[in-house]
Amino acid sequence: MRFRPNARLDAGQVQDRRGVGSRGIAVGGGAGTLLVIIVLSLLGVNVGGGGADPFSIGSGDPSSAPAGDLSQTCRTGSDANQREDCRIVGVVNSVQAYWSDHVRGYREAPTRFFTGQTSTGCGAATSAVGPFYCPADESVYIDLGFYRELHTQFGARGGPFAEAYVIAHEYGHHVQHLTGGDQRAGNDRQGEKSGSVRLELQADCYAGIWAAHAVETQYIEQLTQQDIADGLDAAAAVGDDRIQKRTTGRVDKESWTHGSAEQRQTWFDTGYRSGDPARCDTFAAGAI
Repeated sequence: MRFRPNARLDAGQVQDRRGVGSRGIAVGGGAGTLLVIIVLSLLGVNVGGGGADPFSIGSGDPSSAPAGDLSQTCRTGSDANQREDCRIVGVVNSVQAYWSDHVRGYREAPTRFFTGQTSTGCGAATSAVGPFYCPADESVYIDLGFYRELHTQFGARGGPFAEAYVIAHEYGHHVQHLTGGDQRAGNDRQGEKSGSVRLELQADCYAGIWAAHAVETQYIEQLTQQDIADGLDAAAAVGDDRIQKRTTGRVDKESWTHGSAEQRQTWFDTGYRSGDPARCDTFAAGAI
């Protein structure tokens, strides 16, 4: 994946909180969620927080941490071709450029880099949660160290487009939030065909939709078949079945929240090959 060298990046869409911490812990929303829940459950920790929202423990003020300034280092596509943080800026710009043209009333959502832990509108979060979207403050959160874990802990090959897939997936949740699609899941949070799984697979499909149109946004110069293969590989690496097999040695479909490796690849590929958001209705009868 290469960016157009002269493309003008909008670093204002990304806020840099790296090095700024907060108290508390949130469990939910990102690709590493299931792994965190499994580990905490094995340790006897109540991930439901004593009857509170099972996807969030603690609270925080999202405005309490000062944001860093990437505008001096991430100015052009050339910077995105050289620096990881600038590359994510470029991906965010491209993803939002696409959806702003295809979702009526689209509101830009910032991505917030952090290290260790940070406060969000959904509660305080640690890097152990993995990347996630918080609908309460309409923001995407990511500790860039997750990309190393994607390779070392989840077994993905990695690569720039694997990173882009993760970001595009989280913005898929933003699209669901803006269109009301996230309400279709209801309280059906676990199981092979649960509402939660359908939401996650739809976000994978939306990531594929963006990939199909990424070059059209004028930020990205070229996507190769190897890039797409890296995205598919990353999608499979964070499938519920693979995570469960790696952490517990068995697969329990009744506890799935994100979908299997095969399902995640299939829906990303559906979005990429069709380029049509209408093909991403994972809630349709017989869709999964």
